[in-house]
Amino acid sequence: MLPLFLSANRLMDTGGNSLPSGADGTKRKVCYFYDPEVGNYYYGQGHPMKPHRMRMTHALLSQYGLLQNMHVLKPNPAREKDLCRFHADDYVSFLRRITPETQQDQMRQLKRFNVGEDCPVFDGLYNFCQTYAGGSIGGAVKLNHGHCDIAINWAGGLHHAKKCEASGFCYVNDIVLAILELLKTHERVLYVDIDIHHGDGVEEAFYITDRVMTVSFHKFGDYFPGTGDIRDFGFGKGKYYALNVPLDDGIDDESYQSLFKPIISKVMEVFRPGAVVLQCGADSLSGDRLGCFNLSVKGHAECVRFMRSFNVPLLLLGGGGYTIRNVARCWCYETGVALGVEVDDQMPRHEYIEYYGPDYNLHIAPSNMENKNCRDMLEEIRAELLMNLSRLQHAPSVQFQERPPNTELPEVDEDEEDKDERQHPDSNTNIDYRRNQAPSRVKVEYVESVANDKNDEGVDQLARKIQSTLEPTSSKGSMAAPEEDSMQHDGLGKENSRTLIDEPTKIDQH
Repeated sequence: MLPLFLSANRLMDTGGNSLPSGADGTKRKVCYFYDPEVGNYYYGQGHPMKPHRMRMTHALLSQYGLLQNMHVLKPNPAREKDLCRFHADDYVSFLRRITPETQQDQMRQLKRFNVGEDCPVFDGLYNFCQTYAGGSIGGAVKLNHGHCDIAINWAGGLHHAKKCEASGFCYVNDIVLAILELLKTHERVLYVDIDIHHGDGVEEAFYITDRVMTVSFHKFGDYFPGTGDIRDFGFGKGKYYALNVPLDDGIDDESYQSLFKPIISKVMEVFRPGAVVLQCGADSLSGDRLGCFNLSVKGHAECVRFMRSFNVPLLLLGGGGYTIRNVARCWCYETGVALGVEVDDQMPRHEYIEYYGPDYNLHIAPSNMENKNCRDMLEEIRAELLMNLSRLQHAPSVQFQERPPNTELPEVDEDEEDKDERQHPDSNTNIDYRRNQAPSRVKVEYVESVANDKNDEGVDQLARKIQSTLEPTSSKGSMAAPEEDSMQHDGLGKENSRTLIDEPTKIDQH
């Protein structure tokens, strides 16, 4: 029986051109990756990236009863050899060794790997990277094995990280690692990015291959990371396999979908991916602390609904999002979309309910900010991108000479009770919440790591083939800004420029 806060049997409306595998209303089998410790990591006082948002999201999923409808898994931490399938060995070794206590002795390395102000060294940094990367890789493994239709890792989606350096709050590019895993089973993988920032790290990794198509919808023009011009469409074999949708301030739901749906429909028709990775960065929501778009939660989630309607294996990842109460709202609702369940707007009482006052609703109203994306501009963008897609006559033919074996992860079922609390002395949310949750009936699966040398060798061979196509950003023709200039992140500079805060609103508990 579904909890009171779920509308029983209220399946989502169809949102796209479903492939012959079934109607969009069909329930999907969903795997959800979550580590209870992920909310403990702390970038530092004043930093806009707050992993605590994952704990807030999980609390909402629990109280809405959504966990009972999913296969809940604790991710296996990514090993060093897993991370090195994309990242440089010396960079991964640096992340493993560096600590707040030793960083003053490694200033040269910090500068070399772009670790510092935007991407600070904090306690447990390497474990944090292992955790969020492990969830994304694990989701790809589950999809490859056919154990689920949709896999979710809201801790993932850190799309700015490069092969040899951190960037934009991102250290390890879990998305690239997950795509490499998916490519072991699927000839073609589609990557779609709805974060307000350009998905530069993922685009760069696959810029000259036709096995991965990247599509990024983002703010463009005097905005981090400075890349993502519509004229950047791939190179060599990858020509026209990178699509960039440059947008301006204030874009609303209707304008966004006027581009998203026709472009993605054409992509699915022409590219015909075997799997899709959707990065659901929530900084494109209205009122984001660092963002300037005007999307509602439902408008943002319409992208998830539309991708779901194609009935292709789907990996949902997090990303940006700096007004954390809205991030939790968004990812909770989008989990419901993945499950095909409509979630009620009125929130159930839970340990973080104070964050959502005074209305305590799941949905937020867009602001009255100006939409600088005029109809003519949107039509011009749509026409140019559809023209580029029309130059791809058919899905590329990819032959597997030796398909590497799938990753094998033996599983042990255990009951997990989340007993951790956020207790950081510098935290602005250090509040002693009383938990009044019903006893958990959700079984959490723990995935234990085992060595599989034969499989690792196969994965490494494939990764080397993908990596061999990588070129420096400066070689990509018309990129809007050279890579060395893209490190200037406006995020921290805007720290005090917005009045939105994430302090919980006090309410009467009685």
